[in-house]
Amino acid sequence: MELKKLTKHIWYMPFEEERDRPNLGYIKGDKWSLAIDAGHSEAHIREFYDLLRKEGLSLPTLTVLTHWHWDHTFAMHAVNGLTIANKTTNGHLLECIEKIEKNGPDAFLNIYESIRKEYIGNKEMIVVPADIVFEGCMTIDLGGCTVNILQTEAPHTDDSTLVYVCEDKTLFVGDATCAQFPNGAKDKKLANELADKIRSTGAVTCVEGHWQPVETEDTLRDLLG
Repeated sequence: MELKKLTKHIWYMPFEEERDRPNLGYIKGDKWSLAIDAGHSEAHIREFYDLLRKEGLSLPTLTVLTHWHWDHTFAMHAVNGLTIANKTTNGHLLECIEKIEKNGPDAFLNIYESIRKEYIGNKEMIVVPADIVFEGCMTIDLGGCTVNILQTEAPHTDDSTLVYVCEDKTLFVGDATCAQFPNGAKDKKLANELADKIRSTGAVTCVEGHWQPVETEDTLRDLLG
């Protein structure tokens, strides 16, 4: 696995299908750096950090979550700096903590083979809430690079967050464009609301959770198709 540079301010560690690992984004400003999503496990985030160090990049000051699903959040306990999530995402994480406390890691290991592969060898599953919780939107100036964090309606989950890197016209959408979890339906109304939100950013490039970066129009065609 290698770290890929997308734009002047953006790098990412590509997704992996076998363990259902999503793209992990990295935004570098003159003063601060920000990661998009925390990863599936501590091993996942450690690999990401090793790649950052190899490129001479500092570890992220902040990490923003696109939604609550395990492959995007279960390494939060091991991230550098502070984590950011919208209020709904944080509520789901608290529910995950409660499930594991009551039923152990099998509450998640029994869902998908990819989770069992990520946690093979009885690796410890640790879930924590976010350090910073927001509602609606927030803007962060990393120093010469502005990031807009936008809570949005979306067909995949009820807690989606978009991350727009203004100077690079690049939008991280997580899994927001995917069908509803877990039954596979895609609500047309929610898809159209998300499409409007994506268009409103002015993004030229979209980075989805489990796909290569593409032009925004490609993402919209897939979302609305």
